Amino acid sequence: MDGTLIPVRDRTVGTSSRNYRFPANVQVVVDADTRLAVAAARPVPSTTADAKAWRESGLPERCQGVTVLGEGACINTGLIVPHRKRSGRPLLKGEEEDNAAHRKVHARVEHVIGRMKNYKIVLDCRQHGDGLHHEVQAVARMHNFGFAA
Repeated sequence: MDGTLIPVRDRTVGTSSRNYRFPANVQVVVDADTRLAVAAARPVPSTTADAKAWRESGLPERCQGVTVLGEGACINTGLIVPHRKRSGRPLLKGEEEDNAAHRKVHARVEHVIGRMKNYKIVLDCRQHGDGLHHEVQAVARMHNFGFAA
């Protein structure tokens, strides 16, 4: 699972950012083995943290009984996150190996999201209301169709 920012023109969906664009945060769940997009949540304002967006997205209920990896910022969400280094104590050898495996799997998620953002429709969403959600769902299906073929 990872979140990505998608620029929108509907200011009720996005929030202002440093570059004067109005992106929205969209959570995407990707199957690491098949590299297919499994689910995409409804967009939330870009200022919403990934952990809060995950909790409120409804995706945790859809992913019951499945192992889901998240980023280090998604602590206390039920996701598997990398081990953190504590001050004055290095990571143990097993923790480093776990983090290396986590990075490899998470890179697949990043690559899928990068491929999904190649579609021009996602680069600048002109839809209002639920339009962004429908666009992300459509792009996920197009990605899956193109990747599985």
